[in-house]
This record gives sequence, C-alpha cells and structure tokens, in this order.
Amino acid sequence: MSLKRKAVDLAAAEAKKPKANGSITSFFGAPKSNPATSFTNPDQPSPAPIKFDKEAWVAKLTDEQKELLKLEIETLHESWLAHLKDEVVSREFLALKRFLKSEGESGKTIFPPMEEVYSWSRHTPLNTVKAVILGQDPYHNLNQAHGLCFSVRPPTPAPPSLKNIYIALKKDYPSFQPPPKNGGLLTPWADRGVLLLNTCLTVRAHEANSHSGKGWERFTQKVIDTVAKQRSKGVVFLAWGTPAAKRVTGVNGTKHCILKSVHPSPLSASRGFFDCGHFKKTNEWLKERYGEDGQIDWSLNVPPEDAGV
Repeated sequence: MSLKRKAVDLAAAEAKKPKANGSITSFFGAPKSNPATSFTNPDQPSPAPIKFDKEAWVAKLTDEQKELLKLEIETLHESWLAHLKDEVVSREFLALKRFLKSEGESGKTIFPPMEEVYSWSRHTPLNTVKAVILGQDPYHNLNQAHGLCFSVRPPTPAPPSLKNIYIALKKDYPSFQPPPKNGGLLTPWADRGVLLLNTCLTVRAHEANSHSGKGWERFTQKVIDTVAKQRSKGVVFLAWGTPAAKRVTGVNGTKHCILKSVHPSPLSASRGFFDCGHFKKTNEWLKERYGEDGQIDWSLNVPPEDAGV
C-alpha cells in the first residue's frame, strides 16, 4: 500500500493549550466518536454500540467518586468509558486516584499532564482500533509524554527506542520518512486506528516507574481485554518485549493477530527487532481480513502545523 496516503485531520483539542484556570471540559469539549473513521467490514458488522447514558451514570456516583473521577468523566472518550465504567468505580481504581491526588497535593509533578493522560482514548475511539502497540512507563522528562506510548511532542527529538522503531519501519517500507526535524510525534498513527497504550499511564517527574504497581496496570489490562472482546472481527496486537507479551497472553490468537518481538530499546533491539517485519505483517493481515482499505498508513512526515501541535 502507499505510505503517503493523506493523514486524517488531528483532533482540534490536541492543537490547543489549556487556559489558565480553565476546566478540562472547556479545553476538550464533550468527547464524541467519529463514525467516518470507524473500522468495520460491511460483510462482518460489528456488535451494536453499547447503550450508555453518561449523565445518568454520573448522577449515581457519590460526591467523592465524582471528585476522584473528574478526569475520567471529562476526558476519557465515551466509547471507552461505556465499557470501563464499572472498573473506574472499583475499590482498586479509586485507591489509585487517591494516590494520584496525594501526589499532586504534595507538590509532585506528574507526566503526562493530567489533561493528556487519556489522549489515547480520544485519538483512537474504540470503534476505530485496527492495531494496538503496547508501551510500558510514560517518558518522565519535560515535554515528552502526552498520553501516547513511544510518542513525544515537538520540538523534543525522537527517543532512542522510537528511532529504532523508525529503522524497523523503513526496512518494511523503504519510502518511509521520519517526522520533520528528528521528531517523534505519533498522533497520525493514533488517528488512523493504532492504539498507542502505555500499561502505566502516569509517572512522577524524573523518576522512572514511580507509579508502577499503583493500579494502572489493572486498568490498562481492562482496556486490552475490551479491545479483544469488542473488536470481535480481529485487530493486530504488537507486543514488544516480555512485559508487553505477558499483557496479551489472554488474547485469542485465532481471532486476533498477535505479533511478538524484543523491545525496540537500544539494550535489546539488535536481538531481532530491526528485522521483525511487524509493520508489513500488520498490513498483510489487515488486508487479508478487511481488504485494501483496512491497512494502516504508517507515514509520519507531517508538518507540525498539520499534526495538531
């Protein structure tokens, strides 16, 4: 397939900066699904969307739950919240939110910025998911993490693991060009149906893995399980490294395509990642399952002004 297919317009919300003292709702607006980007096969219709009355659900929450879940209520895309609503009111998730609240109250800086923790859900609504790339901990330095695994905002240069991803991608598609100015913004992939999910969604500034084991892993496993169940006609899971591979052990390998390799980190990429061929294999599987239009345009050479930043 052509690697130069025109990119989908990125969400206007990601092009804006939150106003001082502005609410998260005013920054993002009400999350809505985009039927035009829904990934379906007319010969194999997807299950009917789950009926979810968000206002009625919120009305049943306790005052403490409303306070703790403000971020989820206002920024987690409704296509995901409809399936995760029971999880976010679980004892474990509320304990996670209390921990995050205490981190903020004690003056800790958390990455990504709170309003971007769920940007993966808004760029890739559940009905658009074609493939899932699993990351681990968010980047923990300034102007890096923005809610999509492996992705960084301009002008931050692509980190080493992402550069190795580019190398592997160019082996599959020689016409591939990285983003301008050594960039690492992957929002075009997310907008084309690639769910870029870290298994831990926050981190304390400059302290790697500081929020691991606090509850995010259970939540993101629910996200993975939701994709496996709801995208019932099949998607591709790209699991790089042992931790990611463990995350997909429960995914039906007959219904879905599971591609495993070593992690693209400089510590392990030379042991097989560069030649894994996952990007072409993803499209070959999607083409066989859904036809030409089911494939993913992996191009990233999009000017920053057209990439929502």
